[in-house]
Amino acid sequence: MARKSEKFLELYGYDLLLGSIAAFYVFMVPYTKVEESFNVQAMHDILYHRHQIEKYDHLEFPGVIPRTFVGAFLVSILASPVVLLMNLLHLPKLYSLYAVRLVLGGIALSTLRFFRIQIKKKFGSQVEAFFVILTASQFHLLFYCTRPLPNILAFALVNLAYGFWFKGSLYAALNCMVFATLVFRCDILLLIAPLGLELLLTKSVSFWKALTSCLAAAFLSIGLTVLVDSVIWRRWLWPELEVFWFNSVLNRSSEWGTHPFHWYFTSALPRSLLAAYPLFLLGVLLDRRVFFYILPVLSFVLLYSKLPHKELRFIISSIPIFNFAAAVAASRVYNNRKKSFWKFLYIAMLGLMLGSLACTAVFFMASYENYPSGYALKALHRIGGVTKNSDELSVHIDTFSAMNGISRFCEDNYPWRYSKEEKISLQDFQMRNFTYLLNENLYIEGFKCLMSVDGFSRVHLRTGFPPISLAKAPKVFIHGNIRNTDITNRSWPGCSVIP
Repeated sequence: MARKSEKFLELYGYDLLLGSIAAFYVFMVPYTKVEESFNVQAMHDILYHRHQIEKYDHLEFPGVIPRTFVGAFLVSILASPVVLLMNLLHLPKLYSLYAVRLVLGGIALSTLRFFRIQIKKKFGSQVEAFFVILTASQFHLLFYCTRPLPNILAFALVNLAYGFWFKGSLYAALNCMVFATLVFRCDILLLIAPLGLELLLTKSVSFWKALTSCLAAAFLSIGLTVLVDSVIWRRWLWPELEVFWFNSVLNRSSEWGTHPFHWYFTSALPRSLLAAYPLFLLGVLLDRRVFFYILPVLSFVLLYSKLPHKELRFIISSIPIFNFAAAVAASRVYNNRKKSFWKFLYIAMLGLMLGSLACTAVFFMASYENYPSGYALKALHRIGGVTKNSDELSVHIDTFSAMNGISRFCEDNYPWRYSKEEKISLQDFQMRNFTYLLNENLYIEGFKCLMSVDGFSRVHLRTGFPPISLAKAPKVFIHGNIRNTDITNRSWPGCSVIP
């Protein structure tokens, strides 16, 4: 029995470690943001409305640009047995959100496992161990890997591509990236282009064979997404073509904010890699094999830096390769730790890893407080659901609240009813028959503020220990209709005034 346990831990110990951390983030921070809204609503609708497409959220709130349902279908199909059991047990729908996020995380980490195994075969078990240590000590990769973003669906396929690349199955690697580009994220084109060029220049692949293989993968990918999405969206559609046109040709993505060219290298990568950031540079210097793998990924980040609108999630697919390069450096430093000069590098590396853990703790605490409307709706269900009559309880969710933690998975059954109707002025709410409002405004005529929910505001530096504290401020306010005295006369926590 002990030998079986040892064998199991030897095979799956690293996966249990990374999976446990990712699952911890799911259970502690279950709610989702606006960036995840399309896929999370799509998963809800597939699981709960099934073939009743007319009830799907995207028909009422299509968003700025359409996205594919392919990934949502895959995750929903895998999660459906668990969700069915939850429905039979009459558990809240929020439990289904846990299920789909855990399934998505399982997919992403399974592909990361495939890549990790190829690292072990090519560079040894010690490099593999440091790869896991660095990944576990970082916040963003394991936090994001369960979040229903198109970037994460592409991330899973890119991990497969990395694994095939290290394995020597180069055409399979290119095919995975083609599928990721044409179905989930057109920006993976910026990764496949330098990778393909490198493989051609080093004569690792045949041009005509690569072209034939990639064209076949492209026809399959486009056919799948057009077939699925044209049915669901009720018009002929290739979503990523419209995304490419919107973001790259029209450059409309800059309407959501811009950053300078260097932002990925001076902000996003240092935050996401932490200790691995200086170590990956050292890895390139210590092992010349690393440069071959780093160059296409570094080119990807450089090319992406040309686009004005930047977010960390856009380059999350680069993190595994940077972690690999850092693991090579960490392994070399560890092996030479008893030598005079290397001893100082070893101590510095340990300090960097401890610093990574501290930064990860701060990032987690900030993220925990960054979904105020999810907590607000949960509190409303707990306190505001008991009434003297059986009338429906209608809740209006404003745009800010819908963007910061609320999805259809957060909704309860009768007597609760929900509206996300937009463009209602604050003065017009008193003429509507809403029981409650979840709103970012403290004062709304015709309603009484019942309670407020705080959210993350900023990081505050202070003297003493710890030197960092997180400042919070009221973000979402729950209002009750003053005509409903049964509700307004009840004991509520009250509203904090925005400082």
